[in-house]
Amino acid sequence: MWLKRGEAELMLNTAYEADKRPAARDLTRCAVHRDTALYLGCPDIDDAYRQLKELGVASQPPSVTHHGMKQLYVSDPGGFVICLQWPAEQDAR
Repeated sequence: MWLKRGEAELMLNTAYEADKRPAARDLTRCAVHRDTALYLGCPDIDDAYRQLKELGVASQPPSVTHHGMKQLYVSDPGGFVICLQWPAEQDAR
């Protein structure tokens, strides 16, 4: 679900895409909150990655999904996943 109000956007998603939902929940995948993610809009993903890297935050480089979103995933100290994302064709670079 993608919620929008003014310039604020919030995407809510389940642990699995609808076409890849297993018959039983994968407890390993869900360990330490890996089944929960907060998606935030970020117009310049590459700059966010650079800044987080300079601060010592571990993450993989940004990538573009099959649905056209450029995304950068990080985890907070509690193990919750945070995804910074923006439509790839609108990337600020």
